[in-house]
Amino acid sequence: MKNKQIIFISGIDTDVGKTIATGFYANKLSAQGLSVMTQKLVQTGCQGIADDIQTHRKIQNLPLQQCDLDGTTCRHVFGYPCSPHLAAKLEQREINLAQITEDTRTLALHYDVVLIEGAGGLAVPLNENFTTLDYLVQQGYPLILVTSGKLGSLNHTLLSLEVCQTRGIPLHTLIYNQYPQIDPIIEQNSQDYLREHINRHFPKAEFLVMDVV
Repeated sequence: MKNKQIIFISGIDTDVGKTIATGFYANKLSAQGLSVMTQKLVQTGCQGIADDIQTHRKIQNLPLQQCDLDGTTCRHVFGYPCSPHLAAKLEQREINLAQITEDTRTLALHYDVVLIEGAGGLAVPLNENFTTLDYLVQQGYPLILVTSGKLGSLNHTLLSLEVCQTRGIPLHTLIYNQYPQIDPIIEQNSQDYLREHINRHFPKAEFLVMDVV
């Protein structure tokens, strides 16, 4: 898979805008002439084709693809809206990480870039002994981290970045999601602070502001 790129997308917390950011970044790459496919690591809280995959396609202005219909882009969908390890346990199923990895490789054979959206934040358990962080370290994927300007995001972002440094996870991009807009003073300061932090501590990473959509 020479010249192919696989990038993992996670957030500082749940509901920070990872799904919108994944579609947003897919469109950014497509505008550069690259072929892009998105994948969802695990989806909870729905049935059938993963809700987040359907949202990606809407943002990309694409119909569902064959790889969506056959489950390649999201092999594991669970009904209960909770952490993947608990959702799988409730349905007496296991999350097959080897199969997910194989699905990613299959997609990378056909596309220039594969964007894998995680579930929740970085430390979310995938089973009793393995977290998303562990999977990222195992695979060596670069990370796009999604943050926002809501109160508390600076703490969550800095902790996430710290653990990336500790675990040797390369930061590709920090996407700053401007939604929801609640307090412009806090939001502007958070954006400025994080931009400077990335420039100083992750000089190879990009700082990207995502407009409200």
